[in-house]
Amino acid sequence: MYSLTVRDRMMIAHSFTGAVFGPAQRLHGATFVVEATFRRAVLDADGLVVDIGIAAGALRSVLASVEYRNLDDVEEFAGKNTTTEFLCAWVADRLADRLGTGLDSIEVLLRESDVAWGSYERTL
Repeated sequence: MYSLTVRDRMMIAHSFTGAVFGPAQRLHGATFVVEATFRRAVLDADGLVVDIGIAAGALRSVLASVEYRNLDDVEEFAGKNTTTEFLCAWVADRLADRLGTGLDSIEVLLRESDVAWGSYERTL
């Protein structure tokens, strides 16, 4: 399986609902380093998994739609806890919509810090 990974970052604010989240129930900020890995078993006719510039541009576009926003105010996220894991799937789904043709899977990893991160992989 071949893979190509691009990296970007986003800054957001959000809060969580539920005692399990402790002080994170209050509004707080997060800066995520976001890695998107695209996989396919066979390279395309140009010898690529996906063009790096196209992949980086698609990731930037997805992140820009929520960057510097309070996710609590985004209608699409109403009633949802925008956890690291949730956001991984949200980013992966949008990347699949943009670049999914010909790929076998997309994995998105969000690094919340140097000691904590989550990921989600979806097959296509």
